[in-house]
Amino acid sequence: MEKKSWRLCSWMESSLPIMGMVLAVTALAVNMIISKIAMSNGTSFFIISVYSNALASLILFPCGFLFNSSKRPPLTFPILCKIFLLACFGCLADIGSYAGIKNSSPTLGTELLNLVPGFTFILAVIFRMEGLNLRRSSDISKCLGTLILIAGASIVTLYKGPEILNKVHPVDPHALLSASKQNWALGGSLLAFAAFSTAAWSIVQTSILKIYPSEMAIMALYCLFVTTQSTVVALIAEKDLDAWKLQAEMGLVAVVYAGIINITFRLYMMTWCLSRKGPLFVSLFNPLTIVVSVVIGVICFQEVLYLGSVVGALILVIGFYAVIWGKAKASKMDKNSQVDNTTNVESTSHEVPLLQDKIEEV
Repeated sequence: MEKKSWRLCSWMESSLPIMGMVLAVTALAVNMIISKIAMSNGTSFFIISVYSNALASLILFPCGFLFNSSKRPPLTFPILCKIFLLACFGCLADIGSYAGIKNSSPTLGTELLNLVPGFTFILAVIFRMEGLNLRRSSDISKCLGTLILIAGASIVTLYKGPEILNKVHPVDPHALLSASKQNWALGGSLLAFAAFSTAAWSIVQTSILKIYPSEMAIMALYCLFVTTQSTVVALIAEKDLDAWKLQAEMGLVAVVYAGIINITFRLYMMTWCLSRKGPLFVSLFNPLTIVVSVVIGVICFQEVLYLGSVVGALILVIGFYAVIWGKAKASKMDKNSQVDNTTNVESTSHEVPLLQDKIEEV
């Protein structure tokens, strides 16, 4: 009985990160669909960004600064500047994502999320955070995967193709996602820009965590800075003060869901899984967002599924896993080289005293 209970506990413990990431990607896909419906009903995506991040700040600040204050490292001005820069990229990614979804569809938004690993690899090479050696198969895989990602993104952005599931019926009030005006090229460009901003966000976040390893405090300050920045952008972009009133019910639902579920819960869940399984494990769940978004959009909201989306999604997934495979192989090679170096150092340290003993005997 003890062995069975131990195995059950071990299985549940190993399954929790998997369930956590499934919940995280589901939360993201549902947020894109709810936001699309709210924007189709007249809610401004600038206002959704402001209110949702403000709500997340109210939730995260007590958790980030009132609890575990003794374990938190001191907060300095350079760290605040880096978190502010992090928020700039987060604000661009947030607004770019909402604007892209408004002009296209949640399915395209989830498909272009797969550009993030490729953009991250390019930025890491530019800022010398990662080496590039075309003689190594891992680096070749990452380069080819990045090119495949760009090709897939171009297909889903520039080519719609025939309708596979559902058809556009503007008269049908239930076709909330399909009836709104769409500009596929503009929406795809904005979503690609949001993916690039997300990649830059991950680069800056990595540098911050090295000097300030307090995830909850960083998230709290991050949401506060994003709220401030998005408010400034919204005041400039939205001339009509009535836009700040959430008159439509879906607008309020979008704000509450985005603030509590998409930002607070999803970011914390991803951080929790990241600390236990690493970035590779978290990245592997990105393509699942496409599946969740397509299933919910097509079945529940009669979203139109185009051939270009299916073909482009398949190419994006291939490129995504090529980059991830290259990263996994490179990290494995680095670990093996570190082990070899440690072994050499240990063998040298054992040999030196023996030589010294021989010299002393002479």
